Amino acid sequence: MTRIDFHSNVPNKLAYACRLVRKARAAQCKIVLLGKDRNELAQLDQLLWSFSEQDFLPHVHANDPLAAQTPVILTDSEAVDLPHHHVLINLSGTTPEHFARFERMFEIISSDEADKAAGRDRYRFYKERGYPLSHFVAD
Repeated sequence: MTRIDFHSNVPNKLAYACRLVRKARAAQCKIVLLGKDRNELAQLDQLLWSFSEQDFLPHVHANDPLAAQTPVILTDSEAVDLPHHHVLINLSGTTPEHFARFERMFEIISSDEADKAAGRDRYRFYKERGYPLSHFVAD
């Protein structure tokens, strides 16, 4: 069953996601980042290349020919065939349709009131279905 970790009160969701990716990669995890749209994915793509001078986080978009060999996948659609289902970082603001395919999922929630309300709804959704949940409040 998918383990779901909520991280709330996050000031910058994309920068926070990059730190989670770095930590997951250090543990040899393969990660899918689910963004809300192409614009957010473009920002995330750029940030993954530049947020840390010491870390190399190889990543491609899900439709890239190298996706199967790349540990970090960026997508804004669940309709695409994903090469791995280890860790999902959800930035989309919605409940991913196929989240249960993943071993672990991170829900990143900002301090924005609308984002918090949507996050609470997703938390209830997962809880009602019996998924193991944890919650961390960002400093």
